Amino acid sequence: MKTDCLRAACAAALFFLICTGTAFGAAFRYEIQMMADAQTPVMNRVGYEQIHVVRSGETLLDIARNHELGYNELALVYPDMDPWLPPRGKEILIPRTWVLPPTRYQQVVVNIPEMRLYRFFPEHKLVKTYPVGIGRQGAATPKGDTRVVSRIKSPEWTVPEGSRQKVGRAVVPPGPDNPLGDYWIGLADGQIGIHGTNFAWGIGRRVSHGCIRMYPEHVEIFFNEVAVGDRVEILYAPVKVGIQHDKIFLEVHPDIHDIIPDMHAHAEALLRQRGLFSGIDQQRMQRVVTARSGVPEAVGSITDLNQP
Repeated sequence: MKTDCLRAACAAALFFLICTGTAFGAAFRYEIQMMADAQTPVMNRVGYEQIHVVRSGETLLDIARNHELGYNELALVYPDMDPWLPPRGKEILIPRTWVLPPTRYQQVVVNIPEMRLYRFFPEHKLVKTYPVGIGRQGAATPKGDTRVVSRIKSPEWTVPEGSRQKVGRAVVPPGPDNPLGDYWIGLADGQIGIHGTNFAWGIGRRVSHGCIRMYPEHVEIFFNEVAVGDRVEILYAPVKVGIQHDKIFLEVHPDIHDIIPDMHAHAEALLRQRGLFSGIDQQRMQRVVTARSGVPEAVGSITDLNQP
């Protein structure tokens, strides 16, 4: 029955979201409304797309930062464009839409393949999202559940032993040479944290020793949005399934750690788990999975569930 499919699709959801497109601090916010039951489809695609006209002297990295995106988010949409010399006057899509990641705690969620952090405020019915940089190959950001254990302004950086000869010292004091930036949010394992950066072009890239980096203008705000004890979920979810109004959306990112042997089968499994596969246009689904552009795409409709 159609209603049974809707229940299956939404049983795990705790809330639905409505995009406001309103500035909240230096990041965009999205309002949330707690669900009264599990029978209403969760609306978990948020944001909106824009068009940007490239100006003289702009790089893709400048454009990404000015629109609160990571470099990866534009590079996936425009893989053949020179990031340093995008054509002046060209209209480019700013892909500022997202399917929200699954969360058990509604506090802080980091999705590794997406290179994006989500901060939920259930008490204020808000969610905010920020681009991040993550661990490079050989020093991957670890997934799992953790907590905030410290908040430090103007932190010192203890240089990893393998890098001390190159850096020339064991500890880097606060200041412009410190790759931690001006704020440090330490996590429970003691090895990694969420912090600022003195290299803003590393946001949306795999550049750290495992830590999660944020733009300087974002980490200052985020620092004041978290408290010691807050839960942090670090996920590896290259495929996300969302619903907005009557449409079913699929958002697919590259499997950067080569964990998933068959992305098409993985996407189909997620849709089936949510009882949505019968409403999917399979050709659209295949195109979205193949493209892996990181942009949510409509691949079906709720009204088509279980239609003959």
